[in-house]
Amino acid sequence: MTEDSKFHHGDANDAAPIVQMQNIEKHFGNIIALAGVSFDVKPGECHCLLGDNGAGKSTFIKTMSGVHKPTKGEILFEGKPMNFNTPRDAMEAGIATVFQDLAMIPLMSVTRNFFMGREPTKGSGILKRYDADHANAVAMEEMRKMGINLRGPDQAVGTLSGGERQTVAIARAVYFGAKILILDEPTSALGVRQTSNVLATIDKVRNQGIGVVFISHNVRHALAVGDRFTVLNRGKTLGTAKRGEITPEELQDLMAGGQEMAQLEGSLGGTV
Repeated sequence: MTEDSKFHHGDANDAAPIVQMQNIEKHFGNIIALAGVSFDVKPGECHCLLGDNGAGKSTFIKTMSGVHKPTKGEILFEGKPMNFNTPRDAMEAGIATVFQDLAMIPLMSVTRNFFMGREPTKGSGILKRYDADHANAVAMEEMRKMGINLRGPDQAVGTLSGGERQTVAIARAVYFGAKILILDEPTSALGVRQTSNVLATIDKVRNQGIGVVFISHNVRHALAVGDRFTVLNRGKTLGTAKRGEITPEELQDLMAGGQEMAQLEGSLGGTV
């Protein structure tokens, strides 16, 4: 899966970042969840944030997507200080997050999940009603663009594979105007084939000029699709490397906090 030829990697290095986080700290009382995070995303690139559980990934997501205000530091969105009062404002501005749980209703159709809360209507006044034909046509077409051919627009989301559900959530965000797409562990519970489908979907999204933030603890998945890599360890980012500048072993080592890993290997007789 990690061969470079599989995806066309975005060479977005000279573009201005859409979102830029500079020395961000986030404190909850006396607990410091983020202790100095610098991270940016450019249009048409996939920037991977790698971190183990407990590294601060969920606080990072909530801060980047406007749910939490940083305690210190500054976030720039399209070059201006970011100031969203609600997550809804951030969504409207084009920052979309796809969480691990996907927020879908399994018994409802793909179309209903696709438009959840933003249903298209036709007619006006008392004749205003849900435009099922338009909704179905859009959902089928957007899924087809992402490489998934549904049996029909009324197919229940519960009958889709995990990878296909991820794709519904990603296609939905793209259709509603995402400029930045934050993906929270999108491959964590998937098998090999579904993982490769989701990585191919990320590649398609990047090629449309959207900035993708791929958050994962899986170095192999990140290396298969990422353009740049930043490691988050105990609330701090440990610098950013471009594709080709860092090996899987180095990334893994940074995530685990090298010393701890070496000690663990020593105590387990080199079996890690």
